[in-house]
Amino acid sequence: MGSERPHPESVSVEISGCSKHDARIVFDALCACFTSDRCSDDVPEEFHETRPTVWLGTFDVADAHEGAHPARLSASVDADVHGGYWAIDRFRTTLDSLFTVHDLSKVPGDQEEELHVRLESR
Repeated sequence: MGSERPHPESVSVEISGCSKHDARIVFDALCACFTSDRCSDDVPEEFHETRPTVWLGTFDVADAHEGAHPARLSASVDADVHGGYWAIDRFRTTLDSLFTVHDLSKVPGDQEEELHVRLESR
């Protein structure tokens, strides 16, 4: 088999409904597991006091790193995850190792899937 992989390998994540501190905890935990466009010094910021803030990140699930530990959140965090079916399955397995994950909804598509979950401390 060549270097061509038969499935998309990146997953985009939108985090909302939480503090910037919890957003940072989620992204740091995910960055310990996957290569991402969010660097370790890319700190989530709150840009408006009354309007909700959504934080975005893209993670490459093809090359998972070992050794991430469950993360402690101060409150639940809602996450929308978009990606190919293989990537979503792999990403979800990692989420289960880091957090207690509650499935809120799943929207299947032709090539991609959208997963809406609530994350809590394990």
